[in-house]
Amino acid sequence: MLAGMPAVGSFHLVRSTSALRAMARLGTDRRMLGAVPGLRFWRLLGTGSGSDTGPGADLRRTALFAIWDDEASLEAFHVRMAARWAEADEAWHVRLRALGGHGAWRGRAVLDELQPASAGAAASPVAIITRADVRLRSWRPFRAAGRPVSEELQGADGLLAVVGIGEAPVGRLGTFSLWRDLAAARAYATAMPGHREVVRRTRSEHWYGEELFARFEPYASAGSWDGRDPLRARTGTNMP
Repeated sequence: MLAGMPAVGSFHLVRSTSALRAMARLGTDRRMLGAVPGLRFWRLLGTGSGSDTGPGADLRRTALFAIWDDEASLEAFHVRMAARWAEADEAWHVRLRALGGHGAWRGRAVLDELQPASAGAAASPVAIITRADVRLRSWRPFRAAGRPVSEELQGADGLLAVVGIGEAPVGRLGTFSLWRDLAAARAYATAMPGHREVVRRTRSEHWYGEELFARFEPYASAGSWDGRDPLRARTGTNMP
């Protein structure tokens, strides 16, 4: 790690040609990522079905969240993975700067390491990651709350795209979402009754052993997510 040097974040969403190939690559990619130069932190993730953030999984689609020493390290990774991503049914990638939040990911304060967002980023599209380690005793109420909150989220004003994410073992779950701007994301969080009630219960009933709520500036994107780049018309900046 380059001490004191702010890092670059990235999120990658890849749909394979088959569930068998996607699951096999989860195993091979774990070994590969451990030796990638400039990669500080990474998490391979499964995803939910479509934009549904409730129970369920899309076994053909996987995701990766990563933190890099610098832009050059991320560029080299894109070159290394280009042939594989070209063979996929679909792949989408975004670069991220920190815009605020709280919490940790498996003990790592990931926001503390990233480059800060540019001036005025809150008025542009915003990416949000929420994740939590759900306590075993809280799994049943958490699952029960998931469906209505997902349905409520689908109709939120300003939502550009959303995907449920999770990592092994069972119970480490979250979402990656894109919003028109920070105001739209905050309006959803404060105005939707289902979401407000779940937030209240997570606090009062201590559902989570660890949680992360992280906001990012998505400053460059490439590829397609469900047939389009949800940021293309918003950022005006695309990766090669």
